[in-house]
Amino acid sequence: MSFSVPNRRIVLTATASLVATGASGLFAPALAQDIAPTPSMRGGANNYLPGAPIVERIGSGGFLMSGTVRRAGDGAPLAGQRIQIWAHTTEGHERDPHSHGATLTDENGVFRLEMPQIVPAFGQPHGHLAYDGEDFETVFLRPVMRRAGDTSLSADFVLKPA
Repeated sequence: MSFSVPNRRIVLTATASLVATGASGLFAPALAQDIAPTPSMRGGANNYLPGAPIVERIGSGGFLMSGTVRRAGDGAPLAGQRIQIWAHTTEGHERDPHSHGATLTDENGVFRLEMPQIVPAFGQPHGHLAYDGEDFETVFLRPVMRRAGDTSLSADFVLKPA
């Protein structure tokens, strides 16, 4: 009697088939991954001003702050969510009310807000963003730019229901 060792491809294919079909032989649908919420960043809430107005642009513009907002768990995009943005810029300090503004996410959970060029504060060029609505837990972000001359910065939120 001869015995042959199956090659790796056959073993992997057979294993994948058993996992996909289960013992019943029926196809098992893929389940959504559990997407963890974004934690607030240290220093993110510095100079936060509750209730900053929704604006078309902060100051004269020239710098683009953008990102996405998704729901924790299933990662679904969240439309109509309020994101507040502020920073130390060529037109003012991050504590100045005119350096703050808010925008809403579009139907794909994307936000964009033009603002003056961010400049280094405390040695780092950085922005501040906050989700500060009522339906989800508040999250503060403080992303740092790679270079002071960058003209855009992106930050993504994954929100946990309140």
